[in-house]
Amino acid sequence: MKGIIFTEFLEMVEEQFGLEVVDTIIENANLPSEGIYTSVGTYDFNEMVSLITQLCEKVDMGENDLLYAFGLYLFDSLGKVHPEVIQHYNSPLALLVSIEDHIHVQVKKLYPDAELPRFRIIEKTDNSLSMIYSSSRGLYSLAHGLIQKTFDHFHGKA
Repeated sequence: MKGIIFTEFLEMVEEQFGLEVVDTIIENANLPSEGIYTSVGTYDFNEMVSLITQLCEKVDMGENDLLYAFGLYLFDSLGKVHPEVIQHYNSPLALLVSIEDHIHVQVKKLYPDAELPRFRIIEKTDNSLSMIYSSSRGLYSLAHGLIQKTFDHFHGKA
């Protein structure tokens, strides 16, 4: 898993729960990396699972609720790092439809070894979209948060 996901996750934890919680979950997760991440590095997905598990226990929050909140946070973070991606689109549906054929193509150029989820478009009309999310990691609540924040950003409803 790309380091930017780890660094953004830990930044969210610090903003929402404090630096002490970040230190505690890193210490309790017993991570091979010792919790030292760079945004361009690649790290074992199991480290993220450990961090999420530790945070859920520490703040008494369900995993899906936590991942959804992270998806909301991650949209804004990625938008700050790559504003041109969001600015290229004028609606949430346009952005969501472009994930596979445009956004993920650009991500692969930056991070050739990235293992990205798939968003397969089933049906699209002017005001509706049906898609299937698939990933070996099963982070559907994270994807749900990203999708919801996409609609929020464009003042749309889903």
